[in-house]
Order: sequence, then C-alpha cells, then structure tokens
Amino acid sequence: MFSGMLLIFSPLIVGYFFSVKNNTWLNLINRATSYLIYVILFLMGLSIAALDNLDSNIFVIGKYSAVFIAFMALCNFAVLPIIDKLLPFEASSNQKRLPLYHMALDSCKLLVVVGSGIIIGILQPYSLTWVTQSSEWILLLLLFFIGIQLRNSGLTLKQIVLNKRGTIIAAVVVVSCWIGGILAALTLNVPILQGLAMSSGFGWYSLSGILMGDAYGPIWGGSSFIIELTRELIALVLIPMLIHRRPCTTIGYAGATAMDFTLPVIQNIGGVRCVPIAIVSGFILSLFVPIFMLLFVSLSTL
Repeated sequence: MFSGMLLIFSPLIVGYFFSVKNNTWLNLINRATSYLIYVILFLMGLSIAALDNLDSNIFVIGKYSAVFIAFMALCNFAVLPIIDKLLPFEASSNQKRLPLYHMALDSCKLLVVVGSGIIIGILQPYSLTWVTQSSEWILLLLLFFIGIQLRNSGLTLKQIVLNKRGTIIAAVVVVSCWIGGILAALTLNVPILQGLAMSSGFGWYSLSGILMGDAYGPIWGGSSFIIELTRELIALVLIPMLIHRRPCTTIGYAGATAMDFTLPVIQNIGGVRCVPIAIVSGFILSLFVPIFMLLFVSLSTL
C-alpha cells in the first residue's frame, strides 16, 4: 500500500539519522542541495518542453496555479488573523529595511532555470526520454541531503513543543491550506487526494514542484512550483506591510520559508521577538511537506 511512498521517503529518513557536527561538511551539503535543486528544476523544464501541445499545457499550468493560489490564500487569510487576536504580541519596531527587490530576484532565478529548460528542450532535436528517470535518481539524493539538513537545523523537539505560537501557526496553515486544496480540487474537477497533495507544499517551492512532478507529471510539477513560489513572493511584499499589525498572520503565510528565505526579512522588520516563532513554524511546515505530500500521493494511487 505504502511501498511507493516508503521508497521515496526512505532517503529522507536515512538522512535524518546523520548528525553532522563539522561545519565544512554541512556547508558542502547545503551547497550540494542548492545545486541539485537547480538541476532538477532544469530537468522539469525539459519535461514540460517534451509535452504534446505545449501551448495549451502551459495555459493549463497557469489555470491550475491560479485556482490553487486563490483558494489557499483565501483560506489562510480567513483563519490566521484569529491567532493574532487570541495570542497577541507586538513585533519590535525596526526601521531597517532589506532590499526586498533583490530577494525577489533571487526567487526569480529559479523561474529562469525552469524557463531555460523549456527553451532548450524545445530547441534541441534529441529524445528526452531519459529525463524522468534521471530526475527520480537525483530526487532520492536530494531527499537524503534534506534529511541531514533537518536533523542538523539546531531545533530540538522540546524547543518546538514549548513554542506555542509557532506550533499553532503551523497547524493552522496546514489545515487551512488543505481546505483551500479541497476547494481548488472541486473547482478543477480533480481528485480530492490530489488536491490535498498539491496544497501540502506550504511554501517549499523547489521540493513540492519536484515531488508533484514525479508523482503526477510535469504539468502538476510546474503548477506546484509556481503555487509555492508565488506564496514566497507575496510574503516578501506582505511582511513590511503587515508584520507590526498581524505578526502571526504574516509569519504563517510565509509558510516553510519563514525558517530560511524570508527569515532575514522577518527579523529585520519585525524584530528578534518574531524569530523563534518563525523558525519553529517554518521548521514544522518544512518537515510536513515531504510527509504529507508523499502520503496523499500514495493514497491517491490506490
């Protein structure tokens, strides 16, 4: 029943048992993970280029992405402000501003990688049948490295459990994203379990796009990538605008990226009080992405 899920999930589990104390090795693993993400996203672009009726399929990717983005954002913003009312706290006043446009450009680099794969795939005359198998093997290696990163993130179970706001934010994000995913699936007339899988990316655009592409094909992989990348870009815009009035809402919508990419923005604009909440919330959501995506994928293929 869960053999396919365990086959893909096992490298993540194995990697989590590796405790790496040497900073040099950790830096090498972090760099290798970044490079592998670029490689797989480039291969995703090649896969999209190999689709029949490419023009219409790109339109389908855009439609799927827009529907999921709209419903999940609607559900997130419907419930996250409740946390700010029930567990209020004030973000620190900080006038320092980061170059948000520069960070947005860093995110857009990934779009360029996928786009390059599409263009090269269209222009080159050779068969692309090797892409799928190559992506699967690289995915297994990537999950192994991600497991190591999660183990060595510096957070203990006690630290996670004791941070009530971060844990509640993560739980609310998960449930509201799933509700949005179900509504999107009903609107698009796709299986509910597939909608739940698609809505379990929680902002981790690189991994979610890769997992969905491996499970459902390049159209869904491309859609998942765009959905979660859009979440990060919207979060970068919202953090300076809302974090002083709705800190929990802002951190929650940042999703898994609150632990890494958007964390410097949260810290510099919201202050140090926001950091533990963002790290715990982002860590939990990052851990949940492969677990729930692979679970729903496995259930949907029964």
